[in-house]
Amino acid sequence: MPILGSIIKSAIEIPGKIPFERIKKHNPARQQKTTLRKLISKAQYTALGEEYGFDEILESKDIVGNFQKRVPIFDYNSIHQKWWYRTLQGESFVAWPGRVKYFALSSGTSEATSKYIPVTSDMLKAIKRTSVRQIFSLAKYDFPVEFFEKGILMLGGSTHLLFNGTYYEGDLSGITTGNIPFWFQHFYKPGNRISKERDWNTKLEEIVRKAKDWDIGVIVGVPAWLQILMERIISHYNVKTIHDIWPNLSIYVHGGVSFAPYQKTFEKLLAKPLAYIETYLASEGFVAYQNRPNVNGMQLVLDNGLFYEFIPFNSNNFDDEGNVIPGAETLTIEQVEEGKEYALLLTTCAGAWRYLIGDTIKFTSKNLSEIVITGRIKHFLNLCGEHLSQENMNRAVQLLEEQLNIAIPEFTVSGIKHDSMFAHKWYLGISDNYKAADAQAIREQIDQNLKDLNDDYRVERIAAIRDVKVELLPLELFYKYMKIMGKEGGQNKFPRVIKKEQLAKWEEYLDQNFRNK
Repeated sequence: MPILGSIIKSAIEIPGKIPFERIKKHNPARQQKTTLRKLISKAQYTALGEEYGFDEILESKDIVGNFQKRVPIFDYNSIHQKWWYRTLQGESFVAWPGRVKYFALSSGTSEATSKYIPVTSDMLKAIKRTSVRQIFSLAKYDFPVEFFEKGILMLGGSTHLLFNGTYYEGDLSGITTGNIPFWFQHFYKPGNRISKERDWNTKLEEIVRKAKDWDIGVIVGVPAWLQILMERIISHYNVKTIHDIWPNLSIYVHGGVSFAPYQKTFEKLLAKPLAYIETYLASEGFVAYQNRPNVNGMQLVLDNGLFYEFIPFNSNNFDDEGNVIPGAETLTIEQVEEGKEYALLLTTCAGAWRYLIGDTIKFTSKNLSEIVITGRIKHFLNLCGEHLSQENMNRAVQLLEEQLNIAIPEFTVSGIKHDSMFAHKWYLGISDNYKAADAQAIREQIDQNLKDLNDDYRVERIAAIRDVKVELLPLELFYKYMKIMGKEGGQNKFPRVIKKEQLAKWEEYLDQNFRNK
């Protein structure tokens, strides 16, 4: 009997054996108020805390309300220009006590230049605590003892961080992996040497060569890049599926992008089903994770250094470009409703205060504080009132794949002028033979799917949206473009909506590398 696996499985099952009456009652509002008080208390002697009167907020009867009145809503540009640029210069006690040692480089999927998100020692501790909680949640899955001795392959950014004399910078995945606990080293793959490699292709080649020596039970990473890795492994060893190399592979932990468009091609690489576990680990913090099987939702982490606010994602609070309108309505955890879309504000133990993270979410269960990510505030189309969300787009493509038996792991959409009105243009990355696909059938089906999913879209297709255009592309074009733009590998994702300068660059790339060849 595997002794180590038995010990680990017994350890993670302990929380499930605690009598129900001894478990602290789930009280989201109380947990969040306590969290905010701790954050304000710790940061009251920082430059930011002194400017916004944190000491006075702590003395008030309504800490949450007073906090919302005194502290403005920030996006990245505004908080960087007022506060975070000082931390980049090495100044301490700016937005959080002490000096910031790490900065996560994050461009999301919409920005051309990188954002520098502070990652404090308190944030690293919070991420570790939430990671342990997620490990404990595996007790709810029926895995054999032997499973808990298998390797965990984490495909992320390089752990070889750049140091400029004041701070280290790199992908959050590289920062957190470089700070993993010593006891986890036994399970962690690809190991310290390969994980430090900065060149993405070299890293993949190294992993492919070592793959046969590892017994992997869990894979972690962005769907697109893991799919590419598994395809390379299968091709290199001339096998049919990844399970021919890793027979005990049982779990895929994913996050940051909807898995639905990738699932059809992903599962072609498997010999048996995997348990899919979703996480919400952003550059700003570990927000939520799926803590029980067979549910479409992740539970918010309410008592570990993160305070949440929710802005209803509608035209009263956001303009047509996805910018928050002054005086926007903000709600706390007890005020939200299931099924409604919200933009997420974070206040964190890394010095983010009422920070508009850029994601939109919906509550699938208010009682359990479970959410799904629905998209990005900049990644929607609303040229004439169609209110087409990223959630609509992902679902429309997923349905298309099932209806026409076609795999479309990558796509992006743009809104364009069409005579005096408008049109939508879809760029679809086909994983097999894109030339054999029926563009007209795809166009008609995706249009119909969106009409079925979105009443506003259906209405606007009668008059304002005069056409839907589709361009079928080989899948590798998307990944080659990402490489050219310096967004290859790690946590980088292709934007689902492409606008303005980014659209012009994408069109120029297609002209030079595809259409005119």
